[in-house]
Amino acid sequence: MRRAGWIAGAAAAALVAAGAITYAVADGSGSGSGSVARTPAADSADAGFARDMAVHHQQAVEMSYIVRDRTKDVEVRRLAYDIAQTQANQRGMLLGWLDLWDLPKVSADAPMTWMGMGDMASGEDGSLMPGMATNAEMKRLGTLNGKQAEVFYLQLMTDHHKGGIHMAEGCVAKCTVGVEKRLAQGMVDAQQSEITMMADMLKARGAKPRD
Repeated sequence: MRRAGWIAGAAAAALVAAGAITYAVADGSGSGSGSVARTPAADSADAGFARDMAVHHQQAVEMSYIVRDRTKDVEVRRLAYDIAQTQANQRGMLLGWLDLWDLPKVSADAPMTWMGMGDMASGEDGSLMPGMATNAEMKRLGTLNGKQAEVFYLQLMTDHHKGGIHMAEGCVAKCTVGVEKRLAQGMVDAQQSEITMMADMLKARGAKPRD
């Protein structure tokens, strides 16, 4: 009961924080300059990052829910839960900002165009952006159980985080909305920490990250 209450409290706190950040963008107070921020253009880094990272995050959420049902290991299930909840909340913020800015959630431009990498995203078998798993890899994850599922999930999520960090660093450098830049930097810090944690978890299972 105590743990359930803690989880509920943490979830409520996350939702309150998400609402506060979204409101900050809505009223322009998230720019960090004290003046009302101008609405980003549809082809801006701010909009491009919001669109692309929402897609990137969605796959991480799906991957985490898959492994939750493929293993009984408490450590992996806890990590998967944390990643799923964190990235689902962040995805909601990103899409919410696009709504507030009255910008489309999809673009005719290739993924990563806002980073000047639109010609580098292959889109091969569903891997639309750096670090994303292919459709075949997602399907394979859903067929594994126990330790095999744990190892493959940790390897896929390590790759996923590395790609996500690259994108988030791009937003830190190129985005103009202060609160979005801060969210991106938070993603970098948190996912780097999780990469280190997952390397230790893989080592404990006699495995290592993929090259």
